[in-house]
Amino acid sequence: MANVKTAISLGKPLLEQVDMTAQEMGIPRSRLFVLAVEEFLRRRENERLMEAINQAYSDLPNLDEKTEQAAMQRVQRQMVEGTW
Repeated sequence: MANVKTAISLGKPLLEQVDMTAQEMGIPRSRLFVLAVEEFLRRRENERLMEAINQAYSDLPNLDEKTEQAAMQRVQRQMVEGTW
């Protein structure tokens, strides 16, 4: 995979933290940025998946629908009682 260089602007205190962290980890500053962006994108994707899951489960029956469902089940039971 080809690498592409890019320029970003950072505040001096943040850049100093980045440099210290990269040095502590024994990796180049650019590698630290790659790791940070990969983690950010992974978290963002997980948030999107969680939103999709929550949306799917938000369509559960409400109280009125559950009451109506229970009534239909009672009627159905009465219809088939004694036929077996």
